Amino acid sequence: MQLKELVAAMEQLAPTRHAEGWDNVGLLAGDPEQLVCRALLTIDYTDEVAEEGRQLGCDVVIAYHPPIFQAIKRIAAGTALHDALRRGVAIYSPHTALDVAAGGTNDVLADAVGMVDRRPLRVSSGKPTHVKLVTFVPARDVDRLSSVLFAAGAGRIGNYSSCSFRTPGTGTFLGGEGTNPAIGKAGRLETVEEVRLEMVVPVAGIEAVVSALRANHPYEEPAFDLVQLAALPEGVGMGRIGGLPDGTTRLSLIGRVKAELGLTHLLVAGSTDAPARRVAVGAGACGDLLDDAIAQGADVYVTGEMRHHDALKAARAGMTVVCTLHSNSERATLGRLARRIAELLPGLDVRVSQRDRDPFAIA
Repeated sequence: MQLKELVAAMEQLAPTRHAEGWDNVGLLAGDPEQLVCRALLTIDYTDEVAEEGRQLGCDVVIAYHPPIFQAIKRIAAGTALHDALRRGVAIYSPHTALDVAAGGTNDVLADAVGMVDRRPLRVSSGKPTHVKLVTFVPARDVDRLSSVLFAAGAGRIGNYSSCSFRTPGTGTFLGGEGTNPAIGKAGRLETVEEVRLEMVVPVAGIEAVVSALRANHPYEEPAFDLVQLAALPEGVGMGRIGGLPDGTTRLSLIGRVKAELGLTHLLVAGSTDAPARRVAVGAGACGDLLDDAIAQGADVYVTGEMRHHDALKAARAGMTVVCTLHSNSERATLGRLARRIAELLPGLDVRVSQRDRDPFAIA
């Protein structure tokens, strides 16, 4: 199958529009048209995982943590990334897009603690998908220009096309030396009856629409605005919070986390003697969600890692913090993700890395 089919499946499972703004998700390396037959899933794309992928003959890697995150100035020979590029191995990263997705990283962690009646711990604002284009055009040209902009991709709302709003008004301009106004003369203040033309434009289509506007507007220097539109809430967000079955104690919950995640040790801050009625989870490094968990009445907060003073803060608030180490809170999602990909793409051989592990161990 082609790589773009896997990219489409991942977009269905973990839409990249929901990822955090600072993140680097999606297809990081590879040609969407290239053929792929075997995928390797991992949290981190380490040298050990890269060698495992080479031995298994994997031609695409889905690495939860983006191996390409900040700007890269050079790719040294002998690194896992250089090897992947040299061998034509594609790399895809879902990261925070998978964290907020239904059935994704945080839902897997919520299942591990037995959470019921769950919801996001912090609702995401999402990324804007459209801008509003506003331009000003003489009434005689409004229909022609509108048609050009519609053809370039503007004015589409759901299943409707050619959507616009038009408001009559008066525009003024004074052409400087060397100008050639379409209406009036240079060096003289002109007053023109114009129409304010508004239509939405998808973010991905801004360049094409603006190019069409510049090429077809009757003015030498068309005035236009691109207004960023707020993203609509889609009910997704970071972390999860919900209830626990009656009779759950904090100590029994700690035991369940160990069993479900296959861990022998956890870092625990705060009392373990009290009942646990409400639990919050945040996969990875989610100390910044601690205040949300406290404000929403969580008795226990399960996460990957937390700063020293945040753990003290939680304990003072009467909360028990359970830290698994960073990637141990995320790794359980790989098996479920592999099954979901296999259901969507039965022709793709999907493997979960056996060499991927948290860099820290308790000695």
